[in-house]
Amino acid sequence: MEILSLAILGFIIVISPGADFVLVLKNSINRSRKAGCYTAIGISLAISVHIGYSLLGIGYLVSHNQWLFNLIRYAGALYLIYLGIKGLLAKHQNLSVQTDSETSANHFSYLLEGFLCNVLNPKTMLFFLSIFSQVMTLDSNNEVALLYGVYIMLLHLLWFILVALLFTSKPLQSVLMRAQRKLNQLCGVALIGFGVALISND
Repeated sequence: MEILSLAILGFIIVISPGADFVLVLKNSINRSRKAGCYTAIGISLAISVHIGYSLLGIGYLVSHNQWLFNLIRYAGALYLIYLGIKGLLAKHQNLSVQTDSETSANHFSYLLEGFLCNVLNPKTMLFFLSIFSQVMTLDSNNEVALLYGVYIMLLHLLWFILVALLFTSKPLQSVLMRAQRKLNQLCGVALIGFGVALISND
């Protein structure tokens, strides 16, 4: 029963709108479907970092070392603000799901954006610390914790790829193309807001 509750909690956390969702949405509607998918892959890969330090106990040390935690918090906040400003200043581009012309360098940049957005978010770190402290009490060998971590990784990957596919689907393209600039500005403001909230959340 405890595992089921944690599984449901993980699902709710993943689908809750946050900086990751905004970034995937922004890259999908302003760049391409493939850009959104690569951003989703980057976010999913970042989850492995959170799983790693949670299982190794490094997260506990970070959470009890105020200056180190603040360093991570401010770095994450500044990166979100940077992404927000970048989105606000971006020029209007036509939305297209055709991605044949994109280069591997473009793909890596989207993947890196997703990775950094998630891995530098201290709220994600705190979530993993709190949730894994519960999971680890259920299994002394950390087998359950590891399986739960893989479950969370897959949830992030599938959910954000679904977001990228949905918001670049043909039924929504005409609507999004008309509202693209406003959505871009909204996403930029949201990312800046998340960043400012992290800085001011003392």
